[in-house]
Amino acid sequence: MPPSRTHSTAGKAGRYLLLVLVLLLTVGPFLWQLSTSLKGPAEDVFSRTPRFLPEDLTLDNYAKVADTVPVWNYAANSLIVAGIAVLGNVVGATLAGYALARLRFRGARFALGLFVATLVLPGEVTLVSQYVTVRSLGLTDTLLGVALPGAIGMLNVLLMYTAFRAVPPELDAAALVDGAGVWQRLWHIGLPSVRGMLSVVVIFTFIQAWDDFLWPLIVLSDPGRYTLTVGLQYLDGTFTANPRQIAAGTMIAFLPVVAVFAVFQRFFFKGVEEGAIKG
Repeated sequence: MPPSRTHSTAGKAGRYLLLVLVLLLTVGPFLWQLSTSLKGPAEDVFSRTPRFLPEDLTLDNYAKVADTVPVWNYAANSLIVAGIAVLGNVVGATLAGYALARLRFRGARFALGLFVATLVLPGEVTLVSQYVTVRSLGLTDTLLGVALPGAIGMLNVLLMYTAFRAVPPELDAAALVDGAGVWQRLWHIGLPSVRGMLSVVVIFTFIQAWDDFLWPLIVLSDPGRYTLTVGLQYLDGTFTANPRQIAAGTMIAFLPVVAVFAVFQRFFFKGVEEGAIKG
């Protein structure tokens, strides 16, 4: 066998081995949580030799989660918060990204620089100012107060800016000749060209709003308004902590994320290609 073919086979085997290792590190914890959530009360989840497949397959852990905490109420609250955040980013990030990419106005570069500069700051730095703003608006202990800081994400604005910049300027020029206004160009030329990136914004925003724990914990004080991630902490009580129920609650919180990604995955990968650097 020629040396070049030997090196090629070894390189391919190394890449596949690396992919399998990454797959185990990323998907492994999810599969283990799923397995734990399906195990019966007689099974020892902390045995010296852990078993991946449940011996006593059961769905009772999911029913017990609903009996222990109002999980569906928490899920509805999280869905409202995520819906407000997604709507705000779809509208706000689209308009801001289109204005920065396709319109000419004084201070456009300065505004773009401010958007980029905000990405340097970690989210924890602005928690105090966000809370003061929400409190001054009278939105503490409300779902709108939870969703408001994430209604327009700076990263999403830059993603939409990149997508709109990739649209050929000749299309706008032809539309201007036909007498199209700004809103007509946005609706008929801009949006159809950036649907993929818009789906990326939807998925990222939904995941961030759905999984957020710290900000809802700070803003909300009424247990009836808790989001799912905050409400599931009651499954890990001081005097009782059933790992099977905790795993079942984790899976309940994870399934909506899978559903959203499954719906938008076709446009998601298209959006990733739109945001790639083209040579």
